[in-house]
Amino acid sequence: MKRVLITGASGFIGRHTGALLAAHGYEVHAVSSRHGTKDSESMCWHRADLLDVADTAKLLAAVQPSHLLHLAWYVEPGKFWHAQENYRWLEASIALLRLFAEQGGERVVMAGTCAEYDWDYGYCSEAVTPCRPTTPYGVCKQGLQESLRSFSKEAGLSSAWGRIFFLYGPQEHPSRLLAHVINTLLSGETARCSHGRQLRDFLHVEDVAAAFVALLDSPVEGAVNIASGIPMTLRDLVLTAADLLNARDRVEFGALTAPDAEPPLLVADVRRLSQEVAWRPHYNLSSGVSQTVRHWQQRLDRG
Repeated sequence: MKRVLITGASGFIGRHTGALLAAHGYEVHAVSSRHGTKDSESMCWHRADLLDVADTAKLLAAVQPSHLLHLAWYVEPGKFWHAQENYRWLEASIALLRLFAEQGGERVVMAGTCAEYDWDYGYCSEAVTPCRPTTPYGVCKQGLQESLRSFSKEAGLSSAWGRIFFLYGPQEHPSRLLAHVINTLLSGETARCSHGRQLRDFLHVEDVAAAFVALLDSPVEGAVNIASGIPMTLRDLVLTAADLLNARDRVEFGALTAPDAEPPLLVADVRRLSQEVAWRPHYNLSSGVSQTVRHWQQRLDRG
């Protein structure tokens, strides 16, 4: 049986991967530094600090996974772009990769980011668009991707790198755009936004998780964009939620100033994902935002 270890398994994306991998025939092991070991029908939990190489070595020796899905990283909203923790996670991730190979691992997929790309291009293609990150987060992710590619070639590992663009969905951090707008409108207040003309590529978090599972379960190697390939304005995203709450009149565009360095367009070329991995999203904008709005309404109802 294929045995997979998921890092970041309790995170925004990771929490949706266990059951999917189990359905694909994997014996699923999940690791978190915040939770004790707790078995469930779909996975076995382990507690370990991946920033501690000795702890990581013990975990890999105990699990001996054939597959590795590495999603863990420092992602504190508003802080992760320039945090020193990025460098610690780069070092820890390379150690994890080495230990995985030493234990006989066969295939690994790690999570990257659109922040690796040169955003001046706007349209991001794995084969064409140059990588030119401008933040420690993007630099460290790109460094890990290059290490993964080189190490996999030398060690005989099968590997892929999923570049995440923009995501949303239930249980998103309340400070993130869509969650913040929904909760602000649910509280009866006015949602203050920038002009909203920025074009972005959004994908529902459950689809992001499903895309990673499909990538891991495929033979595809190298960088693969994890995105919808459909540009939408931030204005359209916000108004889709506002209309579901009958609160369009309480959205104030232009109330906040957009950062000077913010690119007008960031959208992914998803041909590798759709053609080589043979994966397509389940949610469209309407169904995904509707599900997200219901999630926050239910949380509010429960108090």
